[in-house]
Amino acid sequence: MTADMPTLAAAPTLLALSLYTVVTSVTPGPNNMMVLASGVNFGIRRTLPHIAGISLGFGAMVAIMGLGLGTVFERWPQLNTVLRWIGGAYLLYLAWKIARAGTPDAPEGTTARPLGFLGAAAFQWVNPKAWVMALGAVATYLPPHPSWAAVTGVAVLMAAINAPCVGIWAGFGTGLRRFLTDPRRLRAFNLIMATLLVASLWPVFMT
Repeated sequence: MTADMPTLAAAPTLLALSLYTVVTSVTPGPNNMMVLASGVNFGIRRTLPHIAGISLGFGAMVAIMGLGLGTVFERWPQLNTVLRWIGGAYLLYLAWKIARAGTPDAPEGTTARPLGFLGAAAFQWVNPKAWVMALGAVATYLPPHPSWAAVTGVAVLMAAINAPCVGIWAGFGTGLRRFLTDPRRLRAFNLIMATLLVASLWPVFMT
């Protein structure tokens, strides 16, 4: 057993990591705003690939960061600025798509498509909140030179906890579908969600 495994496996460390993941995953952010809107517009079943992409994509990010990618950003901090602008541009595009989403009962082919697994997984790499979560977990809950087993354990645990936390938002959105069958209400809801997604950029560009 490697030296870092007992530290990682200690109950207080696992509990702290779990609480950290719950709090950061369930609080509002780009992912949760998007799955909430997806739940309203497409229902829970069609949103499941989106949820899976978020959680597995985030878990992969944590693993890669834990295995050394974080040091690249420490050495070249200008990469953070590049990533920030790419992520901001993509979030604006996603907000535009949400604002233009159709009604739940619109004929096939007339509504926007939900974000799929690959798109949601790739989005984590330009999601500012996901970067903060991953870097925070790696810096706080892993030793300076962690083993593959330790990094994998953290990544798997965080992905497993993240999925139901994000799913709560999709479920809430699905519950709102009956109230939002009126096209005017749905249009207003989508515009609000698009606005909130854009507003999530404010702290990113103010730091």
